[in-house]
Amino acid sequence: MTEDFRSQRMPSPEGQGKAKGRLERAWDGYAKGVNKVVGPVTGPLTKGVGAAAAVDLMGFWLCWQTEGGFEGLQRMGMSRSAIYRRIGLFRKLMGIHPDEYQMPGVTIDVAAYLAGTGMPSRRAAMEASASEADEEGVTQP
Repeated sequence: MTEDFRSQRMPSPEGQGKAKGRLERAWDGYAKGVNKVVGPVTGPLTKGVGAAAAVDLMGFWLCWQTEGGFEGLQRMGMSRSAIYRRIGLFRKLMGIHPDEYQMPGVTIDVAAYLAGTGMPSRRAAMEASASEADEEGVTQP
């Protein structure tokens, strides 16, 4: 017959809390390290608009950098008005346009990004198009 553990209650649903304690200690160590680097950057944003909007603006900035600015965001499917709203909010909070902002500690390698997405760079796409046209005997303007 199976032993009935209901009579041997634990202090909480967490049991003795060992797993939860380990997770909290690990998270605290991780957060402490990350906040040393990211805190000076995200601090002003989170105070100005809250964490969710700060994450949205940092993601917007990253997409701006990796997708090629306004037109790239439009290619991704963002509407003009959504892009302008985010630019305005970014400038209001950071005091600078997202195209000019350089996040401390962050370096963006657009060529590596494009290679990772499988998308050709604009130059490579133009060269491939010109090469195909040459093969077909078509002159490019």
